[in-house]
Order: sequence, then C-alpha cells, then structure tokens
Amino acid sequence: MNYTLERMTPLSACRLGLDTHQELTIYLRQDSPVCRSEGFSALSRVLVRTEQRHLIATLHMVTGELLMPGEIGFSESAWKRMGLKPGTSVWLSHPKPVQSLSYIRSKVYGNELQAEQLQEIIDDIVAGRYADVHLAAFITACGDDKLNIREITDLTRAMVNSGSQIEWGLPMVVDKHCVGGLPGNRTTPILVSILAASGLTMPKTSSRAITSPAGTADTMETLTNVSLSLQQMRQVVEQEGGCLAWGGAVRLSPSDDLLIQVERALDIDSEGQLIASVLSKKIAAGATHVVIDIPVGPTAKVRSQAAAEALATNFQAVADTLGLKITTMFTDGSQPVGRGIGPALEARDILSVLKNHSDQPMDLRQRAAEVAGAMLEMVNEVPPGEGYNQALELLDSGAAWDKFQSICQTQGALKEPPIAPYRYELIAHTSGRVNRINNRQLAKVAKLAGAPADLAAGVDMHCKIGDSVKPNQPLLTIHAESSGELSYAVEYLEDHQGIIEITTCEVV
Repeated sequence: MNYTLERMTPLSACRLGLDTHQELTIYLRQDSPVCRSEGFSALSRVLVRTEQRHLIATLHMVTGELLMPGEIGFSESAWKRMGLKPGTSVWLSHPKPVQSLSYIRSKVYGNELQAEQLQEIIDDIVAGRYADVHLAAFITACGDDKLNIREITDLTRAMVNSGSQIEWGLPMVVDKHCVGGLPGNRTTPILVSILAASGLTMPKTSSRAITSPAGTADTMETLTNVSLSLQQMRQVVEQEGGCLAWGGAVRLSPSDDLLIQVERALDIDSEGQLIASVLSKKIAAGATHVVIDIPVGPTAKVRSQAAAEALATNFQAVADTLGLKITTMFTDGSQPVGRGIGPALEARDILSVLKNHSDQPMDLRQRAAEVAGAMLEMVNEVPPGEGYNQALELLDSGAAWDKFQSICQTQGALKEPPIAPYRYELIAHTSGRVNRINNRQLAKVAKLAGAPADLAAGVDMHCKIGDSVKPNQPLLTIHAESSGELSYAVEYLEDHQGIIEITTCEVV
C-alpha cells in the first residue's frame, strides 16, 4: 500500500443493493468525518480506492441510519466494478480534473473538436471518469447535426480504438444495420440465417434498444444466449458462419454502449453519433461489407427522402475514409413491420418466417429477403433482383431455418419466447379503412407496457395500412408482465386515439 493510503483513515465497504444502472455511485453519512476533512458534498466526484482497484464515483449523502459510522455504501454497479467484499477497506480522495470536459464545453459553444480531443473524451468515458450528466452534455453538444464529416470520422475511429477489435483473417465479412425508428423491423436474425446458409460469414453483434421497444440483442435474448465472450463468438462463427450476439459483452466500441444508455434516457439519437455508433461497431467486429437499411416514413426516424439521401451520403463519406465498403438502401417506413413490437413478440414473428408458417407476417419475410438480396448482389455481383430470389429460395427450402437452429444451439440454447400474463385489446368502433399508423406513438405504448426490459411486454398489431375494419374488430393487443405497466400503456393509448387512423366508410 502506498504512503497516501496509509496516512488516511479507511472506511468499511457496505453493499446497499441499489441499482443505479451504469452510474457508479457511493454513499456516505452526512456527518462523516471524511466529508468534512475532504470537503465532499452531495454529487461530488470522488476517487475511490482499495488496495487492488480504483474508480471515480458520484457521492450521495445519507441522513438516516442506512449506514453506520465509518461505513461507505456502494451501488451494485460500483460494488461489482471494484470487486468488493463486505468490510473491505476503502479510501477516498479528490480525483484529478478531467481535462476532456473542457473540450465538451468548447463544443457547446460551437467549436470543432480535433481527433486527439475526441479520442481523449472517448478514453475518459470508457475509463469511467464521466458521470451520466457528463455523458448527457457530450451527447447534447454533438446533437442536432453539430458534428461535421471530419468530426464524425474521427469520433468513429476513437470509438473503434476504445475497445476490442476482431480479425477474422478472411477477405470478406458481411454485416448489416438498420437505422431504426420502425417498430417490429426485426429482419437481422432472418438475414443472418439466410446469408450464413448461403456460405457468407456474418458475425452479427447488435446493441440493446436505444429509443425503441426492442433491439436485436433484446429479441434474441428471448431465444438464446447473446452474452458471448470474444472467444465464444469466434467459435460460433467458425462453426456456423454466423452468430447473433450482444456487442457489449465483447467490448466492441464499449463507449457506444455507455452512450446508448444515456441516449435512451434523453430519447436522443443524433445523426453524427448514429453514424459513428454504427460504423465503429462494424469495423470493430471485422466487417468488410455492410448494408445500411434506412426506413423512410412520416413517423419513422428518417421522415423524408431528402433526409434519407443526406444520411446515406454521410454514411458513405465516413465509410469510404475508413476503408469500409457499404451500400445503402431505402425502405418503407410508413408502418410497423411484422406483427409484434417488443422482444418476445418480435421473436415469435422471426420463428414464424423461418419456419415458413402459413400465417407468417409476409412483410417481414419480404423485407428480410430484400436486405439479404442487396448483400448477395453486393458481394456476389449477381444481377438486380437475383439476390432477392436467392434469399427467398433459402427461406423456402428450410436452409435458413436449419442454420438459425444451429447458430442458437451453438450459442447455448434455442428456447421459446416468454408470454406476458396481462393483455388489453383495442377494438375498432366504426367501419372504415386504416389510413395511417403512428410508429412513434406505438413504440411509446410498447415501452410503457414494459418493453424492452420486460421481455414479454409489447404490442401485437392486427391491422396494416389499407386494411378494411369493422366494428369490434381487434386493432392491436397490449402485452404486459404487470398490471401497473399495462395500466400505464392503456392510459397513454386512450389519450392518443389517433395512433391508428381509420377513415370512416362502409365496409362490405
């Protein structure tokens, strides 16, 4: 132990069992002598040390008897990060100033960030030197198109450098990303199955949901193990040609996962950080060829064709600079894809398509085949439309379903998605035709019902734009794991009657 620790009075570690998510938090009695001697106050950033480890955490004060004199409490995230045991000796002191915060202040005032500044910011984020409030400041300062192409490129490089990078030793490794904003658009597991069955290598790493009711990792978690180590992921890919893993478990662009948690809370997903997030994960995962799917619709994330084309141009510019081959495609973003919105409900749709069920959601099947076809045409140089036909053949023959089963079993299991015990059905009150569906408000209903944290929660759609409906016909069903969350979702639904817009007419 160094002299600085020896001359200070240690505190005794206490596990409080408080879930503060990713925020590293410690707790001291308000009358603690350490607070007086060090000048700590509530929300101070504090350097926390044991004989083996250290971290920077946010201090909260306790006024009751939760802690005994001489004790220091830890949130679950801080306790696990420090690897503590009850009673471990802990020392506190002031951390060194975080220089990179000054760069964020500069960005707030409209100044450009240089490559080394962005790298320092990302390194400090990964090292745990930023509180959530600092992450929020960085996200906000870079939002609303405040990053230029050079800054986005440098941010992407910094995010790649902050974590692990996989080298597959292959001339071609394919990947795909959808920019989101379209509930139920869970094409990725189908796509991986098609492309791996065709002989391509697709080590798919996916994020948790940011502002949506489910991400691919959330959905696949209802079917198999997605928390693969780097070595496990490599073994699955070498054996099956593809995998479906959560990127955070293998520390690919780990700063992205920390930023995503705060972006989710702020409901912000800015274009510059979106591009950096997507491409950093693809490069870190060893991809050489990537298809970017951009849904366009009035209530999707990208609302106009002009905005979609501008986003595609920026994606292409950054990818070209970084040596990544990409192709962008624009798809219909006017309404949800498939029937389910939420992890388990989307998983059910995926299985239905892969198993070629007679009642499978045909729009999900078609969209997955279109994206797979774009990749097959990109890498195999087949004529336009031929890739789509090849993708459908792999679905129809059962080859894609066989490959999906093999991937899941190799990752640890293939299980049935859970079913929520609480439900509410919205019915039509008049005859008419579905004219419009609000994607954003539907996603909000699913999130209020508990998705994605509650894997079985979400919304089941029973209609599409253009469908004719009659009185008492079900339009959607809300699924929830608790009665309280079902009530939240129903209350929001009742306050937003226009989520499904029906034009009144006589229906025969």
